[in-house]
Amino acid sequence: MPSRPQYELMSPKDRNIVLFVCFSSAVMFFDFLIYLYMVDVISAAFFPANADSAITRLQGLGLFTIGYLARPLGGIIFGRYGDIKGRKPVLLISILVTAASMLAMALLPTYAQWGLAAPALFIALRIIQGMAFGVFAPLTWIFVAEHVPRQYLSAGCSYIMASFLLGVLFSNAFFMWLTASMTTEQLITDGWRLPFIVATILSFLPILAWRYISESPFFIEMKEQKPGKCFAKPFTLLFKHCKHSIFIGMILTLIISSLVTVVVLLLPKLITLRFTIDSDLFGFSHSLGIIFMIFGCLFYGILSNYQNFGKILVIGSALLIAQVFAFFYHLDAGGDYILIMYALLGFCAGIVGMIPAIFVQLFPTNVRLTGMAFSYNVTYGIVGGLVPFALSYATVFVSFSPALYIAFIGFIGIIIGLYFYNLPEFKQINQLV
Repeated sequence: MPSRPQYELMSPKDRNIVLFVCFSSAVMFFDFLIYLYMVDVISAAFFPANADSAITRLQGLGLFTIGYLARPLGGIIFGRYGDIKGRKPVLLISILVTAASMLAMALLPTYAQWGLAAPALFIALRIIQGMAFGVFAPLTWIFVAEHVPRQYLSAGCSYIMASFLLGVLFSNAFFMWLTASMTTEQLITDGWRLPFIVATILSFLPILAWRYISESPFFIEMKEQKPGKCFAKPFTLLFKHCKHSIFIGMILTLIISSLVTVVVLLLPKLITLRFTIDSDLFGFSHSLGIIFMIFGCLFYGILSNYQNFGKILVIGSALLIAQVFAFFYHLDAGGDYILIMYALLGFCAGIVGMIPAIFVQLFPTNVRLTGMAFSYNVTYGIVGGLVPFALSYATVFVSFSPALYIAFIGFIGIIIGLYFYNLPEFKQINQLV
C-alpha cells in the first residue's frame, strides 16, 4: 500500500469506501437482473404478440443476453479510460450511465404505442447499460484493493462478491412481492415500469456520498512518480507485457462467471426441467443457498488472507465437485433434504469470493483496469451468452448436465489452484510496466 504499513488496520475512511462500493454493487446487480425476472412481461410489452410462447421467451432471453454481449465493449472503452484518467471518474460514469438508462427504460413507450421503435430503443438502452456494467465489476475490486491495507485485500474483495449476491437476494424478494401484488395483465400494461423506477432511485443514492470517496492511492502515486509515461497506450502495454496474465485472468473469470451464472441464476430453472419439487420449498431453498453462498464468499475470502491461495482453491474446488454430485443424486432420490443440500452447495460455491483478490494482482497498476476489464468481460460475455442456452438444451436430455458442467469448472479450479500453489513468488500489487 503506498505510504502505509503492510499490517495497518482499516481506517474509518477505508470502511466507508468498502460500504459505498458494496452498496453500489448490490444495486448494480439488481439493475442488471431485472430482465431475467421480468423476461416474459418485458417480451409481451415490447414485442409483437406471438402465439408461440417459446418464441416469445426466446426473444426475452435474447434481450437478457444482449447485456452480456455488450459488456466487453464497455470494459474495453471504460477500462482504458480508467487507467489513463483515474478509477474514480470511471466509477462515477458507470453509476450515472446505469441510473440514466434505468430511468429511460422506465419511461419508454411499449410496442402497442410505438411499434418496432419501442423494442429498438429498449435494446439500445440495454446495450448502454451492459457497457456500463462491464467495467463496474472489475473496477469495484480494484477500487477496494487499492484503498484498503494490504492484509485486507482478499477479505475486502470477498465483501464485493458477497454484495453482488445480496443484490440477487433483494431481487428474489422484490419480484416475489411484485408478482404477488399485481396480475400479469397489470404487469404488462404498466407494472413492468416499477422495477426500473426502483432501480433508478437506488442507483442514484450512492451519488449522495460521492464527495467522501477519494481517488485510488495507487493511481495518485503512479501519477506523481511517472507522469505521462505510465498512462500512454495501456492496450499496447497490456498485450506486450501481460499476455500470460490475460490468459490466467480469463480462466479465473470462467470460474466466477460459471458458478454465478449456473448456481445463482440458472439452477432453479434447470432443475425444474427434470425434477419435481414443491415450488414454495424450492424457492426458499434457492434463497437459502444464496445466503450460504454469501457466507462461503466471506469464509473463503478471509481464509485466503492467512493461507496460500492455491491450496485453498484446490480444497474448495474439490469440495464443490463432491457437493454438486451429492446435490443432484439427492434430487434424483426425491429431494427430501433439499434445504440442507442447497445450503451446502451454496457454501461450497462461495469459493468465488477469494478469486477477485488474486485477479487484481495479476496486472500492474498502470494497465490493471484495462487488463481486468478485457479478460473479465470477454470471458463473461461468452459464458453469459452461451451457457444458459447450452445447459438448457443439454438438461432436457441429461438431467445431470448442470452437475457435469460445475464439476468441469471445479477441475479447472483445482488445476489453477495447483498452479498458484507452486508459484514461487507473486507480483507486488503496486508494480508497473
